[in-house]
Amino acid sequence: MSWLRLQKFSRLLLLPITLLLAIVSAKGNSTVSTFYAGSPIEGRWDLTVTKNGKEFPSWLEVHHSGLKMLVGYFVAEGGSARPISKVNFNNGKINFSIPPQWLPGDKDMVLDGVLAEGKLSGTILDSDGKTYSFVGVRAPSLWRENAPVWGDPIKLFSGTDTKGWHPSGATNQWQAVNGVLQSPKSGSNLITDQKFNDFKLHIEFRYPKESNSGVYLRGRYEVQVSDNKGDEPLKDYFGAIYGFIAPIEQVAKAAGEWQTFDITLVGRLVTVVANGKTIICNQAIPGITGGALDSNEGEPGPIMLQGDHGPVEYRNITITPAR
Repeated sequence: MSWLRLQKFSRLLLLPITLLLAIVSAKGNSTVSTFYAGSPIEGRWDLTVTKNGKEFPSWLEVHHSGLKMLVGYFVAEGGSARPISKVNFNNGKINFSIPPQWLPGDKDMVLDGVLAEGKLSGTILDSDGKTYSFVGVRAPSLWRENAPVWGDPIKLFSGTDTKGWHPSGATNQWQAVNGVLQSPKSGSNLITDQKFNDFKLHIEFRYPKESNSGVYLRGRYEVQVSDNKGDEPLKDYFGAIYGFIAPIEQVAKAAGEWQTFDITLVGRLVTVVANGKTIICNQAIPGITGGALDSNEGEPGPIMLQGDHGPVEYRNITITPAR
C-alpha cells in the first residue's frame, strides 16, 4: 500500500473515533446544547395539565433523530398522538411547537418547560390562545418480570342493569335492555367502579353505520371501535390502539353486526384478537391515548366505554384479572 493510500485509510479509521470523542465531550459539558443521542430529556413523560382549576392528562415522548436532532410525539387530553418535528433542549430548558390538530384556523400549540431534578414543569400555549401550566414525571416501564397468573373471570355487565358502572358526566344515557348495554345517543362515557392492573377482557359490540366508540384499558389506552369495513388498517381505525398501533389487517364487519374483542394487557404489552383474528400481537403501548382519564400509568385503572361519539351497544363483558 502506498503512503498516500495509507494516510487516507488512517483518516477513515479516525473518523468514528473523533465522532465518539465529540459526543463524550458534549455529554460532559453541561453548558453545551444537549442535541445528542442520550440527552437527559429523552424518554416518555406522563404530563398533567391544569386548565381552569381542573387537571387533564397529557403525554410526551422525546427521542433523537441522528446525533444532533431531537424529535418526538405529543398527546393532548383529546385527539391522536401528534409528531413533533423538532424539540429544542438547551441548558435544561425544553421548547417545541406543533400545528393545530382539528381546525385550520386554530393556533399552533407551544410548550415551554424546564427539566429539574428529574421532573418537567412549564406552560403550554394552547390552540385556543390561552396558557396553561403543566407538570410531568417519567413514565414507568411497566415491564413484568414474570408471566401473569390469571384469576377468576368477572362479569362486568349483568345484562339487567348498569350496577358497577358510573357515567363520566352529569347525565347518563346508558341503559340495560334485554341483555345489551346501550348508548342510544352521544353523551357520557361509562366507567367501571372497579380498577384493574393486568387482565384479559372479552367484550362484544355493535354500532350503526358511521358511528364510533372505544374501549379504554385502565381508562388510559383506547382500542378503537369504528365503522371501517373494507378500509385500510390504520392507527385510528377499527382495532387500533388509537394513534399508536395499527392492526396488521382490517377485520371489521359491517355496521349493525355483532363483533368481538379479546384483549390481553400485561404491563404495556397488548394483544388484540378481533372477530377471531389476532390483529395486534404483544405490542408495547407507548403512552396514554387521547381521552384518557388520567396519566398515572403506574396505577390500576378501570374499563371505560366511549359514549360521546355516536350510538353503540355492548354485551357479554367479562374480565379475567391477573392475581
